[in-house]
Amino acid sequence: MSALPEVGLRILDPRLTGWGFPRWGSAAAAGLDLHACLDTPLELLPRGAPILIPAGFSVLIRDPAWCGLIFPRSGRGHREGLVLGNGTGVIDADYEGPLMVSAWNRAEAAPIRIEPGERIAQLVFTRIARPVLTVLEGEAGPGSERGASGFGSSGR
Repeated sequence: MSALPEVGLRILDPRLTGWGFPRWGSAAAAGLDLHACLDTPLELLPRGAPILIPAGFSVLIRDPAWCGLIFPRSGRGHREGLVLGNGTGVIDADYEGPLMVSAWNRAEAAPIRIEPGERIAQLVFTRIARPVLTVLEGEAGPGSERGASGFGSSGR
């Protein structure tokens, strides 16, 4: 496969181009801005259920050496608590359906208002590795110096 894949975009909401999609926020930005394709403003209640917000397009990665990752936008997540309900969204190379952003308000008290067209998340493309997996027989061996006690087992 090629060093950089050609990724197709199917615009599902014609308002996206008027909002400036597709674009990265700066020349060195890693994430492609995702807009809330809403018809009316949306209010996310504090610690309420996450809500799926259409991003208004489909992405066609098709190269199995690549995937897309959806992350929250840093500033709004830090200042107001707008994060993803699923932590990080993963877009497999063979998924070609509409992108949805799982938006969640992690704040304790204040609701978050999302306006139609507002940038709410970012899409990052990255390579993936598929190692050869080997199923081992028998009990676990002595392991490494770190130990096998799970979380925090390095003692650091």
